[in-house]
Amino acid sequence: MSDTDLINEKQPIVIQDSNKTSKFTDVADALGHGNGLDHYGNRIKARMPVDRYASEYNMNHPKRGMALIFNHEHFEIPQLKSRTGTNVDCENLAATLKSLDFDVRVYKDLKLRDMQKEVERVSSMDHSDYDCICITILSHGELGYLYAKDCQYKLDIIWSYFTANRCLSLAGKPKIFFIQACQGDQLDSGVTLAERTETDSAGTMSYKIPAHADFLIAYSTIPGFYSWRNTQKGSWFMQSLCQELSQHGRKYDILTLLTFVAQRVAYDFESNTPDIPMMHQQKQIPCVTTMLTRLLRFTDK
Repeated sequence: MSDTDLINEKQPIVIQDSNKTSKFTDVADALGHGNGLDHYGNRIKARMPVDRYASEYNMNHPKRGMALIFNHEHFEIPQLKSRTGTNVDCENLAATLKSLDFDVRVYKDLKLRDMQKEVERVSSMDHSDYDCICITILSHGELGYLYAKDCQYKLDIIWSYFTANRCLSLAGKPKIFFIQACQGDQLDSGVTLAERTETDSAGTMSYKIPAHADFLIAYSTIPGFYSWRNTQKGSWFMQSLCQELSQHGRKYDILTLLTFVAQRVAYDFESNTPDIPMMHQQKQIPCVTTMLTRLLRFTDK
């Protein structure tokens, strides 16, 4: 079964480059709200976790970090069926993340307000000793929305708690999100391919980063399309993700790993629903949104 799941001419911004002021200026393409100040009008600052020009994230903190898994099987919304097989996904992912030194916390069938309370609590913790944070949501979804036990919501309700200006101890550190859910009701029947037979520089003490930098969001499918789940083995995406993380999680950077995850999902799976011809022999491809600014590897602790 599938988871049914005006240009704003404000004050010009001066470009800073190695402490030299450029004669050019930038203007925003839309109305902005964040000004990088706290409630008292002070400039927000966070501790630098890695050198400005480092090619990789610092994964040498005392602890890897927390991994939150929000597993949704049953819903109060009448039109949403129970997600048989999601517990397999949850168990496999929990074991996989533990093997990569994450402190795993599993939450089952939470209502949205309870999800928000827990996410807010975790975001207010001190993550100074952690490399990163990982949050996974296993649920139903549709284009632009995910489902908690009691209602739908947008993912930014969750990840916005971890922006650099709201969670200072994770500023400059990776914030990883894995989303197993449909993003619509379109089907991908695929295309058959056949072989053709025809003939930080010295002296730099600080630097500023965007509040939304260092996020990675990996979706099980592309916007508008179904995401498939086997009722016994779990979802295609989670099966593939766990396999890659288990086999190569300490070897490759996360974007390379997710490329191989996409390869597994794209080539190794095809829906088997002969009693429903329209749903039979369908395909799927994951989708990654990255704001990472460095390579991310789960090196040995």
